Amino acid sequence: MAHEVDYVLYGDDMQFVEIALDQGEAVVAEAGGMMYMEQGIQMETTFGDGSNQSAKSGFMGKLASAGKRVITGESLFMTIFENKDQLQRKVAFAAPYPGKIIALDLKEYNGKIICQKDAFLCAAKGTTIGIAFQKKIGVGFFGGEGFIMQKLEGDGLSFMHAGGCIIKKDLKAGEALRVDTGCLVALTSSIEYDIQFVGGIKNTIFGGEGLFFATVAGPGTVWLQSLPFNRMADKVLAASKVGGSSKEEGSVLGVFGSLLDGK
Repeated sequence: MAHEVDYVLYGDDMQFVEIALDQGEAVVAEAGGMMYMEQGIQMETTFGDGSNQSAKSGFMGKLASAGKRVITGESLFMTIFENKDQLQRKVAFAAPYPGKIIALDLKEYNGKIICQKDAFLCAAKGTTIGIAFQKKIGVGFFGGEGFIMQKLEGDGLSFMHAGGCIIKKDLKAGEALRVDTGCLVALTSSIEYDIQFVGGIKNTIFGGEGLFFATVAGPGTVWLQSLPFNRMADKVLAASKVGGSSKEEGSVLGVFGSLLDGK
């Protein structure tokens, strides 16, 4: 059973979540995600995901849990924040880049959510953070998330972060969406996830949407983000100066092109 925690979300584009813990309650988070904590909160770095399952299975269970985290590109360690005080105390976790934080009650989704590798922010202690393998080769190569995604299991609150705005889509049986591969944040285990070739020479070369769409089909729920981090990073790099000169200086228009652009 996951610990029952209360929370408040603050901010708009740069959000953080403040979690209230009663005595003995705890929350587990990625290393480096903590924003602040009140007196009485004890921080402990743990090997693996800190879940009850890995603790009960001893060292080998913790080793397997840590190995799964390495495969998903995360640290071997996670941090547990537990309230050792008799009074209710609070700890806060901040978003790593502009976007939204959403709270998911895992028991409302049959105890399992599959999400992109860097979406997880924190969760009530008792939540298991594992891995989900993409069984289809095409999805693994072209789905935007590789062969491995994160799997959150439990019956408590889990918090995810993604770029821009996040929208929740409930899909009925037979209902499907075609999604940019980078915009998929999370999905329930009942969703059918595949890829589809964009099609058409003009669409492929000049469409600017890549070669493939992600297709998600119900029944189930998906969460989508409006601004994938890699898209934002590409825009920043494209607008930055390299070697002290802007990218337009080598073009035919040069400075005049910059003036037309309003730069």
